[in-house]
Amino acid sequence: MIIYGSSVSPFVRKVIAFAAEKDLQIKVKSIGLGSADPDFRSASPIGKMPALRDGDFTLADSSAIVAYMDALKPEPALIPAEARGRGKAIWWDEFADTVLMGAGLKIFFNRVMCPKFLGRPGDMAAADHAAQHELPPLLDYLEGSLPDSGWLVEDRLTLADIAVASGFPNLRYAGCPVDARRHPKVAAFVDKMLSRPSFARSVEREAKLFAA
Repeated sequence: MIIYGSSVSPFVRKVIAFAAEKDLQIKVKSIGLGSADPDFRSASPIGKMPALRDGDFTLADSSAIVAYMDALKPEPALIPAEARGRGKAIWWDEFADTVLMGAGLKIFFNRVMCPKFLGRPGDMAAADHAAQHELPPLLDYLEGSLPDSGWLVEDRLTLADIAVASGFPNLRYAGCPVDARRHPKVAAFVDKMLSRPSFARSVEREAKLFAA
């Protein structure tokens, strides 16, 4: 099973971590932004990462890929079967992909990607606005939603936790870590998730890249 993309993308990182938690064997083929790699483009018709190739089967979009993985290997069940648990897990996946990462990637793209990898200045005003005004209310919401168990759904690890945690390394790389004084539950959650082997291997490799 091949995953096309780079773990620097939160969406790719989510798929890699999900596969690791399912103990699914994958090979990550590194793909950069705008790649014209024909195998990648045949698996991702609109050219967005991640994409999956499993034999003659291809699929794009991180949420579609993890749903496929969960059905392919039912245990451990990371997408709950019970109606309310499943609904909540899907909600947190959507929240992470579109809302939380939407704010986080404005910060990361402008502070890190543009100057370090694209050779041009980022929009610092947009990044600062996202960091100061868009992100804090989202973290407030997450802080108030985290149960005492530290797991978002069913008091156990699910897709919800993996999806929400996936964008936080990018915030760290952009100099925007979680403030444990304002958001202690979120800070503890992020530390717990990123220390899991499913995340730690990718984060360790990425840290070397951003330290260079």
